[in-house]
Amino acid sequence: MLAMGAGALAARAAALMNVAAFRCDATPALGEPNIWVQPVTSVMDPLWVKGVVLERGRDRFVLAAIDWCGVGGETDLQLRTALARGVGTDVTRVALQAVHQHAAPYIDGDGYKVLAVERPGALRMSAAFLRKLASGMESAARAAAGKLEPFDEVGTGQAKVERVASARRLLKGGKIVTRYSSTATSPELAAEPEGDIDPWIRVVTLARGGLPLVRLSYYATHPQTFCCDGRVSADFAGAARERMEKEDGVPQVYFTGCGGNVTVGKYNRGEDAEREALAERLLAGMKAAAAATRLEKATGLEWRYRALSLPVPAAAPSAAKAESDQLAYRAAIAEAFAKRTRPLPASALFVGRAAILHLPGEPLLEFQKYALEVGKDRFVAVAGYGDISPGYLCPDVAFEQGGYEPSASNAAPGTEARVKEVIRELLGR
Repeated sequence: MLAMGAGALAARAAALMNVAAFRCDATPALGEPNIWVQPVTSVMDPLWVKGVVLERGRDRFVLAAIDWCGVGGETDLQLRTALARGVGTDVTRVALQAVHQHAAPYIDGDGYKVLAVERPGALRMSAAFLRKLASGMESAARAAAGKLEPFDEVGTGQAKVERVASARRLLKGGKIVTRYSSTATSPELAAEPEGDIDPWIRVVTLARGGLPLVRLSYYATHPQTFCCDGRVSADFAGAARERMEKEDGVPQVYFTGCGGNVTVGKYNRGEDAEREALAERLLAGMKAAAAATRLEKATGLEWRYRALSLPVPAAAPSAAKAESDQLAYRAAIAEAFAKRTRPLPASALFVGRAAILHLPGEPLLEFQKYALEVGKDRFVAVAGYGDISPGYLCPDVAFEQGGYEPSASNAAPGTEARVKEVIRELLGR
């Protein structure tokens, strides 16, 4: 009987689920590149890596979001490896997603290798800064792993976000018209309907005894009101998240969903007042989703990982022939991705009735809708903007229609089938 009792206690301890939140400063220093090759000239507000460490028995997992426009190639691997090392787990059990603000760095380590050869004078983020960031992330994750606390409830809630998201790809007269993140020069596009969006913000809450320990929010739109002028900012999404954390008293991690073809273009002309209004409306959605949250007993904590390989165009652009440093960098990323042999990371975390999907690249909204259909018997939350190297993940019809997104993709037609296959493998029973 004593042996059986000890065994039961050991099994119970192994099944115990724990969580801790962390944050790490990811603000680039003055002179380091912000988006593309634009040097940082000022900091409006700090950028953060925010995440959670999850544990069940001897297994640990990390979910993290960084206030950068994109992290790809060897840089993505470097930062995920740092998080994995900090908590003592495998890199395949770490999901790192960019929030995708455009007043923030876009760093692809594979592209940097090409750029260094073909455009050596172009500004690149220093290896010293990246090492410092990786070390800070490792330390933050390790500290979180040292203060894990049990959770026994999982909450799911959602609410509509009003007057924030709007479709970027508008079909007018049989042609795709692009409504970018600001309509300052195109008020007629602002007058168009919101179009095809997912209006819901979805929130997953981990709690103990009715007390929330962390909230994870998921919403699909570009969190961008301005771009490319040297100013650093977490933009309206970062502002809403930090206000929510202060008012709620609970750590908040915000993930951008499949927002590749969704922006705030209908509601933004790049003015400070509009950025503030967007933050307030997103915050209202966060609060409503938290208020709508229903807690249930936490059952199961499962991680699934899949390696994703994508088709590439027959010919990639040349960084050496580009007309500017920015175009050279973008071409360098495409060149590097065309030669890449290492697959892209995709994963899903299951806890209670929640299924959280992590996708690489910049997925168009169609993939989020597909994931919601595949996982319709669960509460599905989707985070895009993992390893950004492929750029836009487009359904085949987008390549047929043309427009900005397929023209800026480093992947080729046939991407849809492979991404959907991985979604089915990750979310299927």
